[in-house]
Amino acid sequence: MATNHLESKFSSLKSLAFVLMSSAALVACGQGDNRAQNAGNTATQVAAEQAQTESERLNAWFEVKFEEQLQFSPITQTFLGRKTDNDKIDDFSSAAQDEQLAWQQASAAEMKASFDYAKLNDDAKISYDLWAYQAERAKAADQFRANAYIFEQMQAIHGFFPQLLIAFHRVDDAADMEAYIDRISATAVALDQLMTLSRDNAAGGVRPPRFAFESVIDSATKIITGAPFTEGEDSSIWADAQKKIAALEDAGSIDAARAEQLRTDARTALLDDWMPAYQRLIAWQQEDIVNAPEVSAGVSALPNGEAYYNERLANNTTTSLTADEIHTIGLAEVARLRAEMEAIREEVGYEGDLQAFFAELRDNKTDPRYYFPDTDEGRQAYIDAATAAIDGIKAKLPDYFGILPKADLVVKRVEPFREQPGAAQHYFPGTPDGSRPGVYYAHLSDMTAMPKRELEVIAYHEGLPGHHMQIAIQQELESVPTFRTQANFTAYSEGWGLYSEILAKEMDGTYADPYSEFGRLGSEIWRAIRLVVDTGLHAKGWSEDQAVEYFKANSAITETQARSEVRRYMVLPGQATSYKIGMLKIQELRRKAEDALGDRFDIRGFHDTVLGGGAMPLDILERRVDQWIAAVQAG
Repeated sequence: MATNHLESKFSSLKSLAFVLMSSAALVACGQGDNRAQNAGNTATQVAAEQAQTESERLNAWFEVKFEEQLQFSPITQTFLGRKTDNDKIDDFSSAAQDEQLAWQQASAAEMKASFDYAKLNDDAKISYDLWAYQAERAKAADQFRANAYIFEQMQAIHGFFPQLLIAFHRVDDAADMEAYIDRISATAVALDQLMTLSRDNAAGGVRPPRFAFESVIDSATKIITGAPFTEGEDSSIWADAQKKIAALEDAGSIDAARAEQLRTDARTALLDDWMPAYQRLIAWQQEDIVNAPEVSAGVSALPNGEAYYNERLANNTTTSLTADEIHTIGLAEVARLRAEMEAIREEVGYEGDLQAFFAELRDNKTDPRYYFPDTDEGRQAYIDAATAAIDGIKAKLPDYFGILPKADLVVKRVEPFREQPGAAQHYFPGTPDGSRPGVYYAHLSDMTAMPKRELEVIAYHEGLPGHHMQIAIQQELESVPTFRTQANFTAYSEGWGLYSEILAKEMDGTYADPYSEFGRLGSEIWRAIRLVVDTGLHAKGWSEDQAVEYFKANSAITETQARSEVRRYMVLPGQATSYKIGMLKIQELRRKAEDALGDRFDIRGFHDTVLGGGAMPLDILERRVDQWIAAVQAG
């Protein structure tokens, strides 16, 4: 990008000017005999110029490679706010996966052959290592392609396609609407490709638990329920298509005849392509569900399952921690947090033990102290309260961050066709240019699964200073290659989200109600429990019910939430371990910086260091923090 190159050239000029001024000062002072010093300055200048030149070359290469990689994914192009290939869907076939992996491995080899690592500056070395790490991670994961669950309730790829069109496909003119219609038809191709992968994995003995089949059948059925597929109100996708066409007509972009033709074309694509594809998916799930075991088990029970789980742990935590080590860390954290929860129980004057306090909070579903009403008014009250919590944080951010996000953030209810009672709230990033805001999505179909005490902490995690802060800043960075603005490492991003929950406690006005503080502790122990439960399910032979009972024994989580969470871990092995492992590393790095810098420690500088380079594996993040500490110490 031009901005990066200009900034690099400006840095190079400043370095050169500094060296020249130093030499001139030595001559003026009559130090003409200091040949060794001058030689040292010259060597420093040459090394700086070489590093700048090699780093500039590498950064320019990254821009080319990022654009090449982007061509594999029309969906990613849409996420970035681009309209290129907006009539297409990604190719999900096995052959396409082979092609993408081969490209990624070749690009890493090309980088290593073309650039001298020793001549790069510190930040370019990080970019180099990140590119190489991503290629290595992709190669390691590809060994277990046959172990993947293609259709399940969490990533729910079949439910993403309508969301792509409704929430992300921008329609500004007739051509955009034509592309929207083409994407309706392309979705059918994508679903068939995914079904082929699912059948292949099932033939090898890899199937998700039975509850995942049930969820996919239910959600896929909802997608094709309503007009034009069935009688009744318009389906979500048909309502959206008509709304977008009407907006074009109202704006004068198209006339009535063109609008009618677009409606006809959209309806035809939905009936001839979209609906049959979802019917085929439902039929496949109904056919294969009888082969899924009655009792759910972790992935270690599947072919090559133990090795697959170890790869998932390494991938998600970006560490070499074993399942046993992670399990032990989880047990210790659960014990520590239970002690803090006991203190809150005593503060609010509850006379029973902690287990009874959990039950008090969990079971009184109609108590207005603990839950919003399970009504539309209650749902809107939740959204309003979450928005207010986020707005309250905004004014405090400059005291803790030098870099602030430009993109806005909104709170929304999850769309009906993918909403699940008790499912985890989540965040979707906006566009890098800010034209589409970030969205914090809440599942509100069952308000008895949404305790008031958890509202603040979830808003801070998903919104500010959590995921929106981290991801918006990352996408807006101009000082790193573009690929780094889009990189994702779960331990980093979710570690930041969890760290942000306790960071918010340092800000005035948060967690003022002891029940909200109990909710914060509940959120943190939730993530500690994940370390125990995830490894228990996938490495120690725990059953689903055993995991649910452990959850309820150590938190005030509802039955609905607990089962939803455990089922999440069962279909996304290892992912849940990333939160606490990432948080603990960020806390460790902060303590390290505070100890090393003493009075010179600046919380804004630390946070800008953590967020200002984008997502990265935890060991590379530690290197970046170490470099910042050294720079502050050097003055």
